[in-house]
Amino acid sequence: MDGRSSVLTIRTPEGIVFSMQLAGPTTRFLAWAIDLAVVAALYLVLVNILSLIVTLSPLRLEWMYDFANAVMYVLMFVINIGYGIVLEWFWRGQTLGKYVMRLRVIDEQGLRLQFSQIVIRNLLRLVDSLPMFYLVGGIACVLNKKCQRLGDFAANTIVTYTPKLAEPDLDIVLGGKYNSLRDYPHIEARLRQRVSPEEARIALQAVMRRDGLEPKARVELFAELANHFRAIAPFPEEAALGIADEQFVRNVVDCLFRPQVTAAGRGQQLGNGARGAA
Repeated sequence: MDGRSSVLTIRTPEGIVFSMQLAGPTTRFLAWAIDLAVVAALYLVLVNILSLIVTLSPLRLEWMYDFANAVMYVLMFVINIGYGIVLEWFWRGQTLGKYVMRLRVIDEQGLRLQFSQIVIRNLLRLVDSLPMFYLVGGIACVLNKKCQRLGDFAANTIVTYTPKLAEPDLDIVLGGKYNSLRDYPHIEARLRQRVSPEEARIALQAVMRRDGLEPKARVELFAELANHFRAIAPFPEEAALGIADEQFVRNVVDCLFRPQVTAAGRGQQLGNGARGAA
C-alpha cells in the first residue's frame, strides 16, 4: 500500500462499527494499468477478427472498410466501459486488476452496491482519464481523504484495499500449557460473546510481541489487559489462582482464537492416543 491510504470507519444503523482500509492512488493506478492491458488485448483480438472478416469477404466495396473503421471505434468505447461495468457487477466490485491488487469497489456508506452506481462510476471514467493517464482522477484522489475520483464522487462509492494477513501459528505462540479457563465453558462462551474483535486483536498482538517489550512496560500492559478481561467475564477465583497476569491473558487469547475441545472430543483424542500407543 502507498502512504496516501487511510482507514474509513462506518457505523451502521444497528450501531455496529467496522473499519475498512482505503486504496491509495498508487495502488489504484497499478490496478488500472492491469485492466488497461486486458482491455487492449480484448480490443486487439476483436479488431483482428473484424479485419479478417472484411479481408475474406468476396465483396470489395469501399463502404465496408468505412463501416469496419466505425465499428472499431464503437468497440473501443464498448470494451473500455463495458469491461468495468460487467466485471464490477458480477464480481461484486472487482475487475481483474482490482482482484490482483486486492481492491474492491463498495458503497460509500457500506450498503449494497447498486448497478446504477457501477454504471455511473464507469461512464465518468472518460472524464477522470483526461487529458491522459488518469490525471484528473489522480488529482481528485490526492485532494480528498477518501481517495475518490470524480466517478466515485458521483456514484457515492469508495475503493477499499484488503491486505493479505498471515495467520500466526497459535500452537507456537500459546504453547501447550494447561488452560484452567477451559474448565468453565459457559464463562468461556460469555467471554467470546463480549470481547470485540479489536480487543481480541490487541491481546493477541501483546502475546506475540511480549518478548520485545521492556520488563516494566510488559508487566503494566498485561496487568491492564488481565484486569480488563476479568471485568468482562469474571471467572471463579480458583480458575486464576496462582496465575500471573501474562499467563491469564495468554489463556484468554487461547479461548478466543482456538476452538473449545469438548469432553467428547477429549475422549476421542485420548482413545486415538491409546490406539496409537498400542
